[in-house]
Amino acid sequence: MNNNGMTSNQQRAVLQQQIWEIANDVRGAVDGWDFKQYVLGTLFYRFISENFAAYMEADDDINYAELSDEIITEEIKHDAIKTKGYFIYPSQMFVNIAAIAHTSDNLNTDLDHIFSQIENSANGYPSESDIKGLFADFDITSNRLGNTVKDKNARLAAVLKGVEKLKFTDFRDSAIDLFGDAYEFLISSYAANAGKSGGEFFTPQNVSRLIAQLAIHGQTSVNKIYDPAAGSGSLLLQAKKHLNRHIIEEGFFGQEINHTTYNLARMNMFLHNINYDKFNIQLGNTLIDPHFGEDKPFDAIVSNPPYSVKWIGDSDPTLINDDRFAPAGVLAPKSKADFAFVLHSLHYLSSKGRAAIVCFPGIFYRSGAEKKIRKYLVDNNYVETVISLAPNLFYGTSISVNILVLSKHKSDTTTQFIDASELFNKQVNNNVMTDEHIKQIMNVFDSKENLDHFAKSVDFEVIATNEYILSVNSYVDSKDTRELIDFSKLTAEIELRNDRMNHISADIKSIVSKIVQ
Repeated sequence: MNNNGMTSNQQRAVLQQQIWEIANDVRGAVDGWDFKQYVLGTLFYRFISENFAAYMEADDDINYAELSDEIITEEIKHDAIKTKGYFIYPSQMFVNIAAIAHTSDNLNTDLDHIFSQIENSANGYPSESDIKGLFADFDITSNRLGNTVKDKNARLAAVLKGVEKLKFTDFRDSAIDLFGDAYEFLISSYAANAGKSGGEFFTPQNVSRLIAQLAIHGQTSVNKIYDPAAGSGSLLLQAKKHLNRHIIEEGFFGQEINHTTYNLARMNMFLHNINYDKFNIQLGNTLIDPHFGEDKPFDAIVSNPPYSVKWIGDSDPTLINDDRFAPAGVLAPKSKADFAFVLHSLHYLSSKGRAAIVCFPGIFYRSGAEKKIRKYLVDNNYVETVISLAPNLFYGTSISVNILVLSKHKSDTTTQFIDASELFNKQVNNNVMTDEHIKQIMNVFDSKENLDHFAKSVDFEVIATNEYILSVNSYVDSKDTRELIDFSKLTAEIELRNDRMNHISADIKSIVSKIVQ
C-alpha cells in the first residue's frame, strides 16, 4: 500500500485502464506496436520533467514550471547538467506543453524542438552518450500519426493528455514499477497482433525477479551487474529492487542490438532514478562487437538472450581464437547462437559471482557442437543449476524455457536440477509465477536439498555418462499423476458384487420355479 491508499494491484489495474483509454483515442490511426513508442516516450517526458523539477525546486518554496526561462543563468544550467545529465527549461516542462496540447497548431514541431534541446543540452558533458538519441523513436513526422499536421497534432495531444491523467502524481510514491508495468501491458496487448515476438524485448517481471535473485544470491555486495542482451533493461532493474542501491558498487551495464529497445533501456534507467554516471548501456552486437571488455569481470550477470538466432559463427575464422569461445574449442552453430551468449557471459563472470541466463531447452540435449560446449562447461564445473520453468510464461512463446545458473566457485562437482514446471498460476493470456513460487525455488537453490519430483543434485560422472545432457527431466522424475488403485479394496468390492449377483440369480431361479409350478 502506498501513500495514496492504493494497493499495487489496484494501481496496476488503473494504469492499464488509462493506457487503454489512450489507445482508444488513437485507435485505427497508429499501429499498436508503434503506438507504444509514443506512450512510453510521453511517459518518459513526463517523468524527467517532474524529476528535474523536483531537483531544481529542492527545499525552496517555488514551482519550477511557473518560472520564466529568462532567469536561468548559464551557471544554473551547467550545475544542473553536471548533476542530472540534462537540462529542461521551465517552458519545456511536460505540464506546460500538456496544458496547451489541444490548442497548439505547432504541437508536433514544438515537441520535436523540445526533445532535441533536451538531448543537445548534454553535448560536451559526461552524460552526452547516455542522453543522445533518447527520443529518436518518437517520430513526430510519421504518417502513422496522420496525413496532415492537424491530424498528427490531434493524436499527439490525445497521448499527452492521456499520460497527464495518470493518477500517479509522484513516480517515486508509486507501489508499482510504473514504466515496467506500462511496457508489459503494451507488449502483452500488441505483440501478437503486431506480429512481433514480445519475448525478445521483455522479460516478465516475475521471471526477472527470480533471475535477479539467482544471480546475486549469497553476495552481500556486487561490484556491478551486467546484461549482454539488455532489452529494455528489466532484468538489470530487478537487481536494483532486490539489493540496496549502495550494494551495487559501480552500477549497471548492458548491451543491446535493437535500437528501439536500447533507447528504452536508457529511459528505464532514468525512470528508476539511476543517474547517468551509474549506468552504461551500449548499442551493438554483443557476439561480434562486445563492449565492456575493460569493465569485466562482473559479480552478477543476468540475461534473456534471443532464442536460437543466427550468427556468423565459424564463417568468421577469427572467432575460434576469441578469448570468450576458444576455451570450449568449438563455436555455437551458425543457426543457433544460444551457447555463444552463454560462453560470452561465462567469460565476463567474476570468480565470486553468478550468471543466470534464460535458455531454450534444445541446447541442453542436442548433439554436435552444443554437446561439446556442454562437456566443456560440465568438465570445468561451471554449471551450478538448471531450472525448468512452466510453459507460457513469456510473451511470444508458449514453450517451457530453462534458466542456466553458472558459477566459478562451486564447492563440489555436482550439478543441481530443479523442475519448476508446475509452479505457476494460470491467467487468461499467460501463466504467471508468484512470489511464493520464487521463494520455493530459491529455498531449494540455496539448500541444494534433494526433493522428490522437484530437485536433485547429480554427480559429475552421471552427467558425463549421459552424453552430457543437461535437461531437467533426465534427472528429476515427474510426479505420477495417475490414480493409485487399492487392489485389496477393489477385490473386496468385486467379491461383494459377485455375492449380490449370486443372491439375485438365486432369487430369479426361485421366482421362475414358482411360475413353472
